[in-house]
Amino acid sequence: MRVAISGAASGIGAATATKLVAEEHEVIAFDIAEPPSASAWHNCNMADPTSIDAAVAKAHGHFDALITCAGIPPRPGNAQAVLAVNALGLVHLTEALLPLLSKGASIVNVASRAGGHWRDNIADVKALLALRDPSDLDSFIKRRDIDHVRAYNLSKEAVIVWTMVSTERLIGMDIRMNSVSPGAVSTGILEDFTTAFGEVVARNVARAGRPALPGEVADLIIFLASPESSWIKGTDLCIDGGMSAMALSDALGL
Repeated sequence: MRVAISGAASGIGAATATKLVAEEHEVIAFDIAEPPSASAWHNCNMADPTSIDAAVAKAHGHFDALITCAGIPPRPGNAQAVLAVNALGLVHLTEALLPLLSKGASIVNVASRAGGHWRDNIADVKALLALRDPSDLDSFIKRRDIDHVRAYNLSKEAVIVWTMVSTERLIGMDIRMNSVSPGAVSTGILEDFTTAFGEVVARNVARAGRPALPGEVADLIIFLASPESSWIKGTDLCIDGGMSAMALSDALGL
């Protein structure tokens, strides 16, 4: 396969790119930092549409898959950056690369278990997805009183919803899209999530036995990017070691 991937410099993206290269796939990375493993790298700031367009303009040929792993964690004061990178940047990069995707291509978006409450927040999700210019985010955040934690959850809710709503349009182009929602993952930003979400993270990790390894999430991403998963379309697949199942069982009194 010839694969385009964002966020290949660290975490899940780096693990995915490394596995793909090891399997002798051609990997073209879009990232603000040079990835440890890739066939080629285009410098790309996912918060800046102009930077995304410039990076895509340097890409040549067609791709069999697009994997959007780029994302930043919630930290005090970074709500605008979180929404710009995790949601608007993901959408912009995907739309820019669509003309370069081959027939039968697969798109895999990295969402999060944190986006699981999208149904309860669908009005905010729709409003966010209606934006295209990151410069509109400041007023959007102020009107809705969004802090960094809510921004992260909302960004991932938007990824899940955008994946779902794009399904029919992309099927008409012979392209499919799915999302992956990890729970806690053992990467360099796990501490950020522990700080942002508090006790619930430690409790979930304890119940599951450990956080996920980046390579375990990468294996699912690569499967969804491959032809072997060709009939999986418009789906969000949760990979969290049973965290969601246990939480739902608790909520239902099972």
